[in-house]
Amino acid sequence: MKKRVRYILVGLVLVGLISLMLTLCKEKQHGPIPELNIDSLFVDIGKADVVKRTAMAEKTFRNMHKEQGLNGVVLYAEGGQVLYREAFGWRNLVRQKDSIHVDDQFQLASVSKMFTAEAIMLLYSQGKLSYDDDITKYIPEFPYQGITIRNLLNHRSGLSRYETLADEHWPDRGVPAFNDDIIKLFAEYQPDPYNQPDVTFHYTNVNYALLASIVERVSGQHFEDFMKEQIFTPLGMERSYIYSLRGTTRLNTYVDTEVQGHDLLRKGARRAQEDYLNGVVGDKVMYSTVDDLYRFSLAIDCLLFLPDSIQQEAFKPGSPQWKKGENYGFGWRMSEDHPGVLYHFGWWKGYKSYFIRDIEKGRVLIVLTNTNSSALGDLLWDFINDTTVQLPSACPNRNMILEKTVF
Repeated sequence: MKKRVRYILVGLVLVGLISLMLTLCKEKQHGPIPELNIDSLFVDIGKADVVKRTAMAEKTFRNMHKEQGLNGVVLYAEGGQVLYREAFGWRNLVRQKDSIHVDDQFQLASVSKMFTAEAIMLLYSQGKLSYDDDITKYIPEFPYQGITIRNLLNHRSGLSRYETLADEHWPDRGVPAFNDDIIKLFAEYQPDPYNQPDVTFHYTNVNYALLASIVERVSGQHFEDFMKEQIFTPLGMERSYIYSLRGTTRLNTYVDTEVQGHDLLRKGARRAQEDYLNGVVGDKVMYSTVDDLYRFSLAIDCLLFLPDSIQQEAFKPGSPQWKKGENYGFGWRMSEDHPGVLYHFGWWKGYKSYFIRDIEKGRVLIVLTNTNSSALGDLLWDFINDTTVQLPSACPNRNMILEKTVF
């Protein structure tokens, strides 16, 4: 902090001296005033720390690849600039062929939830819904009363898992189940909820599946179309999409993607198969790249999508009491163990994803993998929390996010 303040003071003094010199030159009429690039005075400030932090990232993630089997793509940014961006391993681990590329698309699993929340906030900003609306206003056939949109966003609905309900009652797992099918199962079987609405934080995927259904019913669009037109395209997230089984009557054995998801077993890697619950959207099945996710991070940091009064709601704890030190905003997790950090991890059918934003330190870490390995979590926290080298935080030029690419 002292080092940063010193740099700022030096910069202000230099700017003041230059301004004074220009004024004196003009008053004495010594000829035309020279054009000076003030920014050039600051170009080397922090450069050594950038090199050190980049080297730390290189060493950390290469070791993760070698020792913990990291197979995927990493992007690390700090102080408004990307310091590290690298791909490791194979698209197909069974055959160990086709190297992963840094712009490859991975399934985000539960990291998809922050985008579903963003869709709801967008509709709210347009005056098309209220967070405190009862969800039966939009899904009248849903058999539970007293649950609001805000309860879904904060995981305070008290509803039970839709996966358990579907596994018990879906007749044919070779046929995809969709959001409306899940709603019908709840209406028909009415499983006991875990809690009454708005009693406690209880994370369950059904909340965000119901939010996606609300997006569809309010907008009149399929969820995948709304997300593309209203969020991905405006933010330049050209390689992001919602995986859709709409129109599919019978599942294929595998998802048709370049980067295959894998389960790691004692005998080796096994390619994850298609699943009938992949037809349910909102809680998972968004595909994206590290670059697109970083564009999203820049957009919400620099308020390029929603006004501050609306966007900041996503980052507030939704429960007055933290459950085991954990809380949830609108699509973002928060923990008392990591103050000032917003994050989400995801796992589903052979993919794991990690999205960590340290607001206080100005750090963003995105890791997308195509395995179900659970060995990375603690190591990622160790890296993001390391204060050996820390750069000044900054919001980059807002125009950058509107260009085709920021890299």
